[in-house]
Amino acid sequence: MKYLLALVWIGSIVFAQVPRFEDTARREKLLAATPQIDQVFERYFQERKAPGMVYGLVIDGQLVHLKSFGVRDNASKAAVTADTVFRIASMTKSFTALAILKLRDAGKLSLEDPVSKWVPELTGLRYPTKDTPPLRIRQLLTHSAGFPEDNPWGDRQLAIPDAELSRWLDQGIPFSTVPDSGFEYSNYGFALLGRIVSKVSGKSYQSYVEAEILRPLGLQSTTLDFSTVPSTKLANGYGLRDGELFEIPSLAHGSFGAMGGMLTNAKDLARYVAFHLSAEPARDDEDAGPVRRSSVREMQRLWRTSNFAVNGPDSSGSMRASSSGYGYGLSITQDCRFSRIVAHGGGLPGFGSYMMWLPEYGVGMFAMANLTYTGPAAPMREALDILSRTGALEPRVLPASSALLSTQKSLMQLWSNWSNSGIDSIAADNLFLDHPRADMQSEFAKLKSSYSDCKPDGSFHPQNWLRGNFDLACREGKVNISFTLAPTNPPKLQFLRLAGANNMNAAMLAAADKEVARAPYGKCSIKNTLGGDGASTTTLLLQCDRGPVLMNLKANGDRIETSFLRAPGSSCMP
Repeated sequence: MKYLLALVWIGSIVFAQVPRFEDTARREKLLAATPQIDQVFERYFQERKAPGMVYGLVIDGQLVHLKSFGVRDNASKAAVTADTVFRIASMTKSFTALAILKLRDAGKLSLEDPVSKWVPELTGLRYPTKDTPPLRIRQLLTHSAGFPEDNPWGDRQLAIPDAELSRWLDQGIPFSTVPDSGFEYSNYGFALLGRIVSKVSGKSYQSYVEAEILRPLGLQSTTLDFSTVPSTKLANGYGLRDGELFEIPSLAHGSFGAMGGMLTNAKDLARYVAFHLSAEPARDDEDAGPVRRSSVREMQRLWRTSNFAVNGPDSSGSMRASSSGYGYGLSITQDCRFSRIVAHGGGLPGFGSYMMWLPEYGVGMFAMANLTYTGPAAPMREALDILSRTGALEPRVLPASSALLSTQKSLMQLWSNWSNSGIDSIAADNLFLDHPRADMQSEFAKLKSSYSDCKPDGSFHPQNWLRGNFDLACREGKVNISFTLAPTNPPKLQFLRLAGANNMNAAMLAAADKEVARAPYGKCSIKNTLGGDGASTTTLLLQCDRGPVLMNLKANGDRIETSFLRAPGSSCMP
């Protein structure tokens, strides 16, 4: 999928280009990895001894691969298919968040509303300290209300009637921490969000979600009422005790349904994952809803941090660092390779499920099983490793804006023939205060004396619409020119940096090839030369299986020393 929008100037407004995928064979390369991914999920299925499981891969809005294992019913041995309906438990929370945001977008509530405005039973709620402000809807969405973590207690409350919940609310809710001071996963909090949806909309939570979210998305087999699912399609839930499976009856939809009552099949869940992926990137296309694209993107932003962890070893024997938190009804994780992994699991007695997607990459996965708390997150993480090794799991690339290209053209004119009037025409009012004109002219002249026959290599590397860099390919190596434009209209040059990088001599080149081959980050290749004289020092950007990394080479007598550093723009060492 490519989103391409030409950048034009209309008065003082910039309409900017949209990131797009550059590899035209991307889908085929990713699909080539599915046999290996099938093996990963089948191994997980066998090891967990689940009765049945299904998983799917979504690329650019389409379900491109689906695989099922085992049975939906252990007695009849009826096989799991794409139409088999599983309970997805806490993955329901994202549906609840969508309902809240739809009501917010319609002007019917604010995320900053006190919860007691819509749940009057909490008007007299006793807070842990006298200076605690009222609970807000946003805190419920992000698990930061200060309520105690309530797994597995909350899993057993699914079917309680509204009157019972009201009685509990009248008795008050104990706090485990001061509201808004940290992350504490609360099913109770999402049950309250379900009540808010009902109160604000004037409909039951189930009716509102079905009418405003499920049906507009075309999720015809998704429901909160398991009794409406044909018995020939329903996956029965099971537990495992002493190596033997036993059936676990499903709970009916009740006042806690907003936290974990949803049921769906693979076809619908693929469509749902595709809907979330379709929110990126921001663009001018018609917004089909049922919830605004901007609001769906808002769900997928980190609003509350939860933890930093070092996990492993993974399938390649390496440790992995990651930071995690919560958006609105969705978990958000960052690691050394991916700046944002959006996901959520679901676990109830009898079921386990997981969904995960990479918004900037257009790729998502999901899996459902009918065994207690069998959340298939581990095989999905392993599947990401496999997809990454294809070389096709790359994010969208941002095309250079007209403002960047115009500035590049002006800088190239200055490279060819320096003139004070030329630099003055593009300079912001701070430029010469921070970087005197005479010094800048001297830098141009010094580099031109060291590098000859220089021409743009044909590529531009934008970081955003107003910052980027490009390389000049020269006989002796390359010159990198990076710059940032100021928030003026039109955007003017506020920062400029020029750096040369010489071609490596034979000894340095041989050392680079040797060190790249044994870099401890999986298979690596040289992506770019960033600096150095090519004889005593060289800095290279490597693209490795586990992410980008810098490699510094330094001659020390008759040997060359190697060190690795975090690559610019990456969150950590891979």
